Amino acid sequence: MPVKNRFAELHADITAWRRDLHQHPEILFETHRTSASVAEKLRAFGCDEVVEGIGRTGVVGVIKGRHTTSGKVIGLRADMDALPIDEQTGLDYASKTPDAMHACGHDGHTAMLLGAAQYLAETRNFDGTCVVIFQPAEEGGGGGREMCADGMMARWDIQEVYGMHNWPGLPTGSFAVRPGPFFAATDLLDIEIEGLGGHAAKPHETIDTMVVSAHIITALQSIVSRNADPVGNIVVSITSIESSSKAFNVIPQRVNLLGTVRTLSNDLRDLAQKRVGEICEGIAASFGAVARVNYKRNYPVMVNHAAQTEFAADVARSVSGACEEAPLVMGGEDFAFLLEERPGAYILVGNGDSAMVHHPEYDFNDEAIPAGCSWWAEIVEQRMPAG
Repeated sequence: MPVKNRFAELHADITAWRRDLHQHPEILFETHRTSASVAEKLRAFGCDEVVEGIGRTGVVGVIKGRHTTSGKVIGLRADMDALPIDEQTGLDYASKTPDAMHACGHDGHTAMLLGAAQYLAETRNFDGTCVVIFQPAEEGGGGGREMCADGMMARWDIQEVYGMHNWPGLPTGSFAVRPGPFFAATDLLDIEIEGLGGHAAKPHETIDTMVVSAHIITALQSIVSRNADPVGNIVVSITSIESSSKAFNVIPQRVNLLGTVRTLSNDLRDLAQKRVGEICEGIAASFGAVARVNYKRNYPVMVNHAAQTEFAADVARSVSGACEEAPLVMGGEDFAFLLEERPGAYILVGNGDSAMVHHPEYDFNDEAIPAGCSWWAEIVEQRMPAG
């Protein structure tokens, strides 16, 4: 396949771009060096338009095909941001920034989409327009939401949108995808419990916020076991407990709990929000305390559209020979915001036997680059054939 041959030729360059990004990770919207590097390369490739500052630090490149009579416009999206993790790989191209690391492979995603953009700008063997989208702040900042809020979809008349994520444990360069709900909605809990502080030797003179917290933490698990349909998909996790006192002999006046709720349907999401409030407030009141629940709806369920998912799988099979059915994932993905605005699909590309993403020893597998680049390029050429 010509696409794969060209990416074999570009492999060393794309790998070098990826490793440079890996050495200089940037968090959330602070992708200033990364965004500038992306924009510079897109201009050097000869993109018809390059716009910076979409969604604060996002970059958009426009590549017109040999013809545009079809009127079709397809968006391809890669994320650029890193994680606040101290890298422990020992690689010669390891992060040079303390407490920042490309531990989710966004350096690989960005490099692969740059490779596809170079190829598409060189060949333009399609009838329509390709919009390459480089997004900041996927890791909790909602960069996809911000780019959409800036009017990206309407400004470039994007009609379909496609994304990709590397996947450790999946054979290198192979693919997996599924239609419908794929990645979970990820909501955030911030629960403040206020009682009556006092001396630990005189608990009868207090309203013990630690006891209240313990009951709330345990009872919240009843949402999964006793409120949600057993065949549904829901996770409730309390991940942090912090009190207003650090002393051994003080019952604190206030305790703060942080956590997350993951669901794969809006009905379960509504149920979880309702029950979290009822459980926290009810248990606190039963002890004479007060619970204040801040339930923040964060990323929505990421839902792949059926027709676009079937097409994405067909393209994957044309590139690698096969495409597996992907598992449901309870992690979040803010490509969900793009899929709420336009039909499209999100696919997994194999990263081989690497450490799992978000692990300090993770590294993107550069051997996956030709397959990932080819998939993106083929999405454009097969969806908008030159005729």
